[in-house]
Order: sequence, then structure tokens, then C-alpha cells
Amino acid sequence: MILISAKPIDLNMVLSKVQDRSCGATVLFVGSTRDHGDRGQVSGIYYEAYTEMAKAKISEIATVARKRWKIKRFAVAHRTGKLQVGEVSVAVAVSAEHRREAFEACRYCIDSIKTTVPLWKKEILESGEAWVRGVIPKSGKSGQTARNVK
Repeated sequence: MILISAKPIDLNMVLSKVQDRSCGATVLFVGSTRDHGDRGQVSGIYYEAYTEMAKAKISEIATVARKRWKIKRFAVAHRTGKLQVGEVSVAVAVSAEHRREAFEACRYCIDSIKTTVPLWKKEILESGEAWVRGVIPKSGKSGQTARNVK
């Protein structure tokens, strides 16, 4: 399951998508909006996505994860729009027969989502708004940063 939506993320629904009787491990990563950033106090975050491409990239990430680790099921939900501090912005769930595979695959998935999927976030600060800089996808030079805007 890959979901990109302005609606709040239902963690129980995400978990239900990765349930599998043959699996002994399920890992759920939950990312939420924190109250601070590099530029100061944050009152919220605004997310934009190129939805079709984001879903395609996340599908590619799942394919790689399935090849590297013997995961059975995979689910991702990512928010768009304005989120308040404390709201869930992303959830990644992976199930596998064993915990090591599930943990490693889940970490790979969230790290890859953060660096390769066309999602942009703007921090809403006391002093105004600022797009958050992110890592350039693999097609760029390693270690550089770029402003993630369309």
C-alpha cells in the first residue's frame, strides 16, 4: 500500500496492510512534526508532493527492499498539506519472517523516501515560512543540498 493524502494517517490501517501470518516481525516507523527546526520554533509544516511520481518512486523503493531483505509486506502513508506540531507526517510499515530483516528494510525505506521521493516541506516558523533543504537525489553529487521546491 502506498498512500499520499491530505487526510490524517491511520496507523492501525497502515499496520493492517502489512499483517501476514507467515511473519514474525512487523516494524512501524512513524515520523511526526516536531516543534523546532534549524531556523527556530516551528508551529507547523506544509507538505507538497508530485503524487504520481512519489508513488512510483516509493514503489521502486519497495521493490529494492523486497530484493535485499525477505520482506513479505510493505506499506507507506505520507501526508500533504498543513500539519500541526505532533501530527503524523509519514508512516512506513514492513513485515518479514525475522526482526533483523524487518528493521533493516524499514530503515532503508524511510531513508530512501527522505532522499529520493519528490516531497517538499515548508516549516511554518514564528519568523515566517522556510522551505526545508534536503539531500539531492542520487542523480546529483553526493553530499550536496538543494532547496526542495518545484
